[in-house]
Amino acid sequence: MSRRALERAILVAFGVAMVAVSRAAFERAAEAKLPRFYLDFAREKRYQGRSQTFTTPAVSVLYALQEGLRMMREEGLDNVFARHQRLAEATRRAVKAWGLENLNKNAGQLSPTITAILLPEGHDADVFRELALDRFDISFGTSFGKFTGKYFRIGHLGDTNDLTILGALASVEMTLALAGVPHRKGGVQAAMDYLISAARAPSRAAAE
Repeated sequence: MSRRALERAILVAFGVAMVAVSRAAFERAAEAKLPRFYLDFAREKRYQGRSQTFTTPAVSVLYALQEGLRMMREEGLDNVFARHQRLAEATRRAVKAWGLENLNKNAGQLSPTITAILLPEGHDADVFRELALDRFDISFGTSFGKFTGKYFRIGHLGDTNDLTILGALASVEMTLALAGVPHRKGGVQAAMDYLISAARAPSRAAAE
């Protein structure tokens, strides 16, 4: 499976990573003098030669990865990617209908797996997130760096579908109202209209 497929399609608990090591990297690792505990490729290779691992493997995470891969094979990669694109577009249409902005202003770089939504000046995104969690039991992604407190994130990847995204968008629209954030109504309806059009004519809706 390609790196792109893994990055865009699997939702697995933290604690697993795919690492490919070239012969040249092994040679450089053998020469390295800096003490290290994790990512010691030479030591890991010795253990794998005995069908062991240097550290205790996170067996539950490996089972989660196995299940994620099974789900992807069952749905089909093309269908997984198309679903993520569809849910991303529905989310963006909701954001536009609310009169809010996507953090990423470059239309060619918009993510099919997550949308970061800027709140207007004077409104704290972390306060917004806390209100959504308290009132509707939904947790939105936090913000980082120079944009801390300025945006929140909606994920539309992994094992999610039209209804779960609509539920998330409904909680956003209600929280915007409760938090007194200036916005227009109709974001959920805009997303719903798009998803209905996608269900009726997948090829046409994807091209809109």
